[in-house]
Amino acid sequence: MKLLLDEQYSPDIAAHLRAEGYDVTSVHDLGLVGIADRPLLEAAAGAQRALVTNNVRDFAPLAGAWAAEGRDHNGLIFTSDRRLPRARNTIGLFVDALKVLLDAEPSAGGLKNQVRWLVSGR
Repeated sequence: MKLLLDEQYSPDIAAHLRAEGYDVTSVHDLGLVGIADRPLLEAAAGAQRALVTNNVRDFAPLAGAWAAEGRDHNGLIFTSDRRLPRARNTIGLFVDALKVLLDAEPSAGGLKNQVRWLVSGR
């Protein structure tokens, strides 16, 4: 499975995962910071990447709209600041949690049209 990290996450998370052999990139790496939600999901789907985002409020309804339209995406992985806070000192937590997910879903289409919540890998 391939991942695209939304702009709320440090690009260091993607860099650490790539160094370990995972196919993970960030909107920071691709120059997509500030892109609107729908085009971001379209970009992720076009690149066959599941999107990791903290923006549940906007992406949950968007996933529902896509389902109603019969459109496919490669998965949405939501995070919660309450359960997995985003900070410089939690980059390792995200790396570990995403490794667990990536190892559990190795196929490219593993999360097709699914929504998941990321939980701490430690």
